[in-house]
Formats: sequence, C-alpha cells, structure tokens
Amino acid sequence: MLGFRKKKYVDIDSYSLGHHAWRRFKKNKLAMFSLYFIALTVIVAILGPIITPDSTPDANNQVLALSVKPPGFKVEMLLTRENQDIKEVNFFTKMWDGQPNFYHYTPIYSYGFQGPNVVVEGYTGTTPNNGPIVKFNMADVIYALDYNKRVLNDTINQTTTCYVFGSNKPVTRSYKDMSEEIKAKNIITKNYLLGTDQEGRDLLSRLMIGTRISLAVGFVSVIIAFTIGIFLGATAGYYRGKWDEFVMWLINVVWSLPTLLLVIAITLALGKGFWQVFIAVGLTMWVDVARIVRGQVMSIREENFIEAGNAMGFTDFRIIFRHILPNIMGAIIVVAADNFASAILIEAGLSFLGIGAQPPKASWGAMINTYRGYIITDSAYLAFLPGICIMLMVLAFFLLGNGLRDALDSKTSANQLIGA
Repeated sequence: MLGFRKKKYVDIDSYSLGHHAWRRFKKNKLAMFSLYFIALTVIVAILGPIITPDSTPDANNQVLALSVKPPGFKVEMLLTRENQDIKEVNFFTKMWDGQPNFYHYTPIYSYGFQGPNVVVEGYTGTTPNNGPIVKFNMADVIYALDYNKRVLNDTINQTTTCYVFGSNKPVTRSYKDMSEEIKAKNIITKNYLLGTDQEGRDLLSRLMIGTRISLAVGFVSVIIAFTIGIFLGATAGYYRGKWDEFVMWLINVVWSLPTLLLVIAITLALGKGFWQVFIAVGLTMWVDVARIVRGQVMSIREENFIEAGNAMGFTDFRIIFRHILPNIMGAIIVVAADNFASAILIEAGLSFLGIGAQPPKASWGAMINTYRGYIITDSAYLAFLPGICIMLMVLAFFLLGNGLRDALDSKTSANQLIGA
C-alpha cells in the first residue's frame, strides 16, 4: 500500500519582514531592556497619583517638620481631618490630577488621650525629642467640623457632640469610641523610601510624577517636529527646484541658531508654563527631521519602483507616503528616538533655568536646580536622583533607537527573507 506524505505548508507570515525585524530586535538585549524600561516609565506616568505614595496633586503634600529626611525614614503621623468639604474624586480624575488631601499630617513622637482630647508630643528628630505638647479635640481629628456651630464636650457622660461640615444633624460620640477609632485609623506610620525634600514632600512620589513631564514633552514635541519636518523634508526632496531651495534656506537659518536659546526665546514669547514648553521644543526640533528625510527621499526617488509608480499614474502623495517613507522608516525612527531624548534634556534645562514647568509641578530639571546646593552635603542624593532619572531615560531612548534601526534595516531583513 502506497503511503502518502502530507504536504507541508509554510506559514508565509512567519517569514515576513516584520517577523524578522522583531526577531532581530529581540536579540538585542540592551534594546529590549530599554523597551521594558520605557514601558515601565510610561505606566508610571499614566497611572501617576494612583500608584505614588503621595496621591495629592503634583505630590505636593508638605510636612515642613520633616524637611530633608534620609531614605528609609519612618515616623508616626497623626492624621487630622481638614475642616472643609473635600470630595473623593473618581478613578480617572485621581489618575490625572490627584486626590486633594482629606487630612493634615502632623508628625508625632508619642501620643495619649486626656478627656475629649488626644495629646501628642510633636516630632523634632533630636535626642531627646523634647517636642511641643499639643492637644487636639478628638472630634476635630476624626471629622471635618463646622465651626460655625459649637462643639459640646460632656465630661460627665464622656461624650462629644459636634456638627460635621455640610450637615445639620449633630453627631454624638463617646470618648472611648473616638479614641479607639483614632488609634486604628488616624495614627499611622509613614515610610519615606527615598526620604523627603526640603519642603517635607515624599521624594519618591515627586520623582515618579516627574516622568509625566519628561515623557509628555518628548511625545508632544516629537509629534510637532515630525509633522513639520516630514512634510517639508519629503516635499523638498521629491519636488526639488525652488521649493527645495526655500526649505534648505529655512533649515540653514534655524540650524544656525543655538537650539536652547531659540527654545528660550519661543518660551518667553509664549509665556512660562507646561504646554508652552511642548510647543517651543517641538518648533525647534523639526530641522533634523527635515534634513534627514530630504536626503533619504532624494536618494530613493531615483529608484526604478518610483519611476514605475509614476508610469502607473500614482499620485505624488501616494508615492511619497506609501512607497518612499516606509523605505526610510528606519532612519526616521532613529531620529525620533534621538529627538525624544533631546526633548527631555531641553525640558530639564528649561526647568533648571526656571522657565519650564513651574512649581509645584514636579520636574526633574527644577529639582536639580532646587537642590544643587546639597551636593556638598550628606543629602547630595536630592540632586543626584533626578539627574540619574534624566540620564537613564535619555540612554534608554538612544539604545531603543539604535536597536530599532538595526532591526528595521530593510536590506538585511530582505536578505534573511530570501535566505529563509
């Protein structure tokens, strides 16, 4: 009996250029590590106050008594409810803007209860502590009180009657119940993994929120730069003539101006602020894109497949954006990564000079400027940590760009496809 061999079909998609590009990229360990690192920072930037230890807007919860505490610092806190109507925001509002603080944080060394009050010794950080003795009404600690109405302490029945902000109904609680609730909910141990800054804010939270500004500036400025640069460079390289001469004159004029000075001039013209930095950086970074795209388009426009496209009656728009640009995507991606890194550095420089993101927004460059005086002290990490964040972010984008350039090399991928 004759045996029949089953015909083996080859999955064509598995031998596509994209498949080989991804396989080549995965072999580049540094590029893959950079991709994971950037993905992690993007997640941190998007979630923001959802995952930071300090979830207040801009991680700006200041506890001045805890100024410049070292990494790993722990302290007990008394949480005293703010006497105002603060609403709990929804998930997306908290992720974007943060949650306004419900409580005032008071660092304490010890505490006890005396009648209707909780008595605390304020934290000083000295040995012995010798902190001030402060009394807080227990109802004021637990509730947002309306002080337009009296708080009544019944020492005989050991109860307190008060009115909560926004309510006309009195609340009556016993001293014992309130003391138990305070011990369970209002006395906490706060752990600062990276310590605090000079305003007593959580340094880790500030660094995490700082990723938002760096990534946002890079993303928006690259979009602006590529929209302008690709259009001018592609049309100049394809049509040549007087349009090409005008674009090259414009490139040379902008190229001759120092980038940082040009960004400063645009920023001053638009005004200080968060969004002004995006526009200023984007309007100064299109030159590199236009110059490289122009050169690449000029070399490819003479290829046979471009002449074939013209002979078949394809529009110039289709030839440029569907046949030329995909073939120079490797160079464009490398420039994108380079520009992304440059935008992060420029934003950090502007914030360092005080004309970038304004306080209390957490910007790595502004943090370096604020704490540069600590470099010669034991708290030099206040300036070094944001500098390390900038360095790692810039290095990651450079390594990612180089890895993508090698992986998207169309000639190498095509040779692998033929060999396969």
